[in-house]
Amino acid sequence: MGTHDVDPDFLALPLTALADAALTAALAAGAGHADLRVHRLRTQSIRLRDGQVQAVVDGDELGLAVRVIVDGTWGFASHAELTAESAARTAARAVEVARALRSLNRDPVELAAEPVHPDAVWVSEYGIDPFVVPTADKVGLLAEYSGRLSTVDGVDHVTASVLQVKEQTFYADLAGSRIVQQRVRLHPELEATAVDAAAGSFETMRTLAPPVGRGWEYLTGDGCGWDWDDELARIPEWLAEKAKAPSVEAGPTDLVIDPTNLWLTIHESIGHATEYDRAIGYEAAYAGTSFATPDQLGTLRYGTPIMHVTADRTEVHGLASTGWDDDGVAAQRWDLVRDGILVGYQLDRVFAPRLGLDRSNGCSYADSPHHVPIQRMANVSLQPDPVADTSTADLISRVEDGIYIVGDKSWSIDMQRYNFQFTGQRFFRIRDGKLDGQLRDVAYQATTTDFWGSMEAVGGPSTRRLGGAFNCGKAQPGQVAAVSHGCPSALFRGVNVLNTRTEGGQ
Repeated sequence: MGTHDVDPDFLALPLTALADAALTAALAAGAGHADLRVHRLRTQSIRLRDGQVQAVVDGDELGLAVRVIVDGTWGFASHAELTAESAARTAARAVEVARALRSLNRDPVELAAEPVHPDAVWVSEYGIDPFVVPTADKVGLLAEYSGRLSTVDGVDHVTASVLQVKEQTFYADLAGSRIVQQRVRLHPELEATAVDAAAGSFETMRTLAPPVGRGWEYLTGDGCGWDWDDELARIPEWLAEKAKAPSVEAGPTDLVIDPTNLWLTIHESIGHATEYDRAIGYEAAYAGTSFATPDQLGTLRYGTPIMHVTADRTEVHGLASTGWDDDGVAAQRWDLVRDGILVGYQLDRVFAPRLGLDRSNGCSYADSPHHVPIQRMANVSLQPDPVADTSTADLISRVEDGIYIVGDKSWSIDMQRYNFQFTGQRFFRIRDGKLDGQLRDVAYQATTTDFWGSMEAVGGPSTRRLGGAFNCGKAQPGQVAAVSHGCPSALFRGVNVLNTRTEGGQ
């Protein structure tokens, strides 16, 4: 799949003039560090219900942002107008903000060193730009997919949606870096609902295609990672079986968890827990902090010795993949958990020196030209078995009495990323090493270290899939970021399973 060039209309913006004006003004006003970011975010959301269009929403946000450091204190300002005069005024305002905050700052900012990246360009890998596909064609495809579900007996309602984003940035700083980037991502989803009017209940079954850093080719299924024909054909069957399935018996249970479910557990219990700002209590007001504190680095037993988790800003088609972050740091890959032990964190240029590192691992991101960059998650992934290509069926064959969990749904986790509960889309009973029909009302509950400490085996490379979240929230004011998580299927022993119907008092 070839990559595109950066769109000419973005390159036609006065990027160099904006950088020269902003950085010159910031330096003249006394800034020791300054960077300019021109940020454009194009979005489109399409939603259908029962084949009829409910909403088509287009968005196009464009602006510039200037960050400065004055006497060890950050200053930030932004503006929607892209002129040299506006850029200079915005830089001056950022310096004023830094000076106003200086008396409150008890922790002077120190940035980790980073090589200069002049004239750098990066474009994510995708085939068909979704923003050149006519909206009518996109609606037509979603309506056709919806029709495959709605015409089957037992399916009462169908929703279909797709979120599309094209993000373009230009970064420049006083050190001399000049970086232009463009990335495309989209999130398609179809869900079928069966209603039992007599019982006053309903069941749903959703496609498991994850959000991904690809183009419109992902929706057509042209060898781009998802078999829409197969899944749409089978959803009504799975939904009918689920509606009649027996309720699960609660208690310690062996689980084989599919990558379509396990990615979310990784996101919540590892991805967020290894963000360094959370680990030191800096990010605490909004779903912070973390149990995995820096005093435990190199000693915390996160899971069994087969547990190897990496952070990666370079993975092809990853939602958090990029060439450089919003600190101008080149994308990298590194270990977070190795041999079951906590060995690393995700951080930016501010937090790297606090951990004693010479260089950031490139985790700075802002979701808008009017938001300041903060430390955000890389693509955090559990690695498959490096020796044997163990299949999901092989893992299932090791279980005498257990459950195979497929697809994500609801979840809950505490602020320290330690006590959690997850459900799923489909639950298959395992008896004597084979699947034996569906169950319902299943959730699994554990502490992070107990859960990963119960992992007996992971599947091989052939079981690995890339899941992800399109809108992971963090910070106040709130920001969203897209992030992927790769993982294989995995076998866990004796995990506590809850009956959600009983837990809900039904």
